[in-house]
Amino acid sequence: MFTGLVREFGKVKSLQDATLTLLAKHKPQIGDSIAVNGVCLTTIQILDKGFMLELSEETQQHIALETYTDWVHIEPAMRLSDRLDGHLVQGHIDGIGEIAKIESNRIGTDFFIRTTPEILALCAPKGSIAVNGISLTINEILENTLRLTIIPHTLHSTLFKTYKVGMRVNIETDCLARLVRHFLQSPQEKPNPKLSWEAVDRILGSY
Repeated sequence: MFTGLVREFGKVKSLQDATLTLLAKHKPQIGDSIAVNGVCLTTIQILDKGFMLELSEETQQHIALETYTDWVHIEPAMRLSDRLDGHLVQGHIDGIGEIAKIESNRIGTDFFIRTTPEILALCAPKGSIAVNGISLTINEILENTLRLTIIPHTLHSTLFKTYKVGMRVNIETDCLARLVRHFLQSPQEKPNPKLSWEAVDRILGSY
């Protein structure tokens, strides 16, 4: 589990088959989970100036793989004693978005992320979302786009300052929203259009 707050930038040395090699200051242990551009990966080897992670074929098919060629966001897994300054992020990518527009405003920068109806259905205004591993707030949901306002501190302390229109990004929606939607669409709930207290208890008990 992660918080969506980047701790470091890593430099991609190579991506060969299922092995991603990063150059970074962070010193993990073998088996540690690390979010790389929002994707939870497992450390399989430690190097003098970095580490290697396993990137399965399944994962490669569902992420913006072209972003793993240069600099990436790195976040080690959180401890139970850590402060939760962002929001709970699992590192399980729901899909891919594309930066449709970038606009500066008086207090920050608006990023308009075009994405799929399936992802939009899991989003709510003022709700949380992780984009390339960064915890952000959804300001507005448009027809096929999310508007995210990024404050200057976040812009300059993340790779968002380098992002351009047309770039694809990894998106993870709020895990609670994903879970609730799953239960509401389950066969057990379909006969009853209203959410019962039994269903609520089952949803909360699974979170």
